[in-house]
Amino acid sequence: MSAAVGPSAPPRAPRYSAADPRVRFRDLAAAEWTKLSSLRSTRYVLGAGVLLLMLVAAQKSTAAYDDWPNLPARERAHFDPLRPALSQVSAILLVVGSGVVGALALVGEFATGLIRTTFTAVPARHRVVLAKVTVVAAVMLAVGVLVALSTFAVSQAILSGRGVALSVNDPGVPRVLAANALLAPLAALVGMGIGALLRHTAGTVVAVIVLLVILPMMAKPNAHQWVNDVYKCLPLYDWAMCLSQRHPRGGAALPTVAGSWLAFACCALAAVAVAVVVVRRRDV
Repeated sequence: MSAAVGPSAPPRAPRYSAADPRVRFRDLAAAEWTKLSSLRSTRYVLGAGVLLLMLVAAQKSTAAYDDWPNLPARERAHFDPLRPALSQVSAILLVVGSGVVGALALVGEFATGLIRTTFTAVPARHRVVLAKVTVVAAVMLAVGVLVALSTFAVSQAILSGRGVALSVNDPGVPRVLAANALLAPLAALVGMGIGALLRHTAGTVVAVIVLLVILPMMAKPNAHQWVNDVYKCLPLYDWAMCLSQRHPRGGAALPTVAGSWLAFACCALAAVAVAVVVVRRRDV
């Protein structure tokens, strides 16, 4: 007598955890890229932002071009053709826009609940956050490079009519362009760190503006060294007082070039660490 054979159970789909080598980091990064690039609003905002900064550079450079014949000899000698390319107004717009994009890349998933689906598929939260950090930083670095080069090109094309334009190879220019380009990814990472802490869209946007813009604008050299040391940790302050200038001023109360680069790096690493640790430990 042969034993009855029942219907076979349907095969189970294999479940992979993020620790499984078959779930590669580049796959996580590709998923984060799909999320970011699928939002048309992100493309429109970034594209419009680049055009706006180019227009601001053109306006500032045109004003400098028109004022040049009336400038005293002393002001002409101290004129820096790089300043109209990415002025403080442009830097503020770039920092705020980049910070908001970085914040919404993380806060948006918490607001919609999509983050629960993501963490169900990939339980290793730190890898998800690191993939998101990688994608956002890469995209905003590309935006920063585009802004730095395009505003520089527009500005120098206008100022060349007065014979004061610079080239990329002139002393100090590569450093200033690099600092201008790095403002965007740095602000985006800080926005992600703040977003991980607050998980509230409006609150995160306000916090980004206060931390990245308002505090550095209020910062002035002070008689108390500890106050100056705190100011030197603010990226926009370091940029405005040092890295945006071909010939930075010296002084105990002012940041140095090396110190400014160190502040940039520490700020970015601290923001990433906050985002990873907070998302990993707090409930969704």
